[in-house]
Amino acid sequence: MISAIEAVKAINDVRHGQVVVATMTANRYWETVSDNKDLDLPIFGAMGKASSVALGLALSQPQKQIIVLDGDGSLLMNLGSLVTIAGMEPANFVHFVFEDGAYWTTGGQPIPGNGKFNLSAMAQDAGYKNSYEFEDLETLVSELPDVLNEDGPIFVSVKVSHPDYSGEPFIGSTKNAMEKLSKVISGT
Repeated sequence: MISAIEAVKAINDVRHGQVVVATMTANRYWETVSDNKDLDLPIFGAMGKASSVALGLALSQPQKQIIVLDGDGSLLMNLGSLVTIAGMEPANFVHFVFEDGAYWTTGGQPIPGNGKFNLSAMAQDAGYKNSYEFEDLETLVSELPDVLNEDGPIFVSVKVSHPDYSGEPFIGSTKNAMEKLSKVISGT
């Protein structure tokens, strides 16, 4: 298992101007490490929809790589998005899923079927160009630059733990974040 904070630090270390769409627990960590908040789009109050929002961005901004930081519980709530994303074939789409086996943000309840399915295999079978799984930080760090240089859609499962999670409340506005990102992308 990889500490979730170490996983987002590794992603931030190789980020170079990509838009990052993050939701739920991954977003809590991301907000503490992001070096380019102007290109961050946090998704609040829409569990399961980050990958769909990211797909819309990828299709509307084909010149910009879009990274989505999703959770396993969130993805399970909108599993059909895997087929939709694969069918649209966005070359600029990288889908990270933080797999911890729980709805961590809402109290740590186990996700349905935990341990009985493989999200990476589901993404591959849905038609993602490539799919990866990482369980140790060293491998993630060494392979991440190459993964981000591939044409998408790419799926990356990161097996995470939360040793340093404080559980502090987290509140934000997706509407405000979208308006801010729109201004940055359009240059207004």
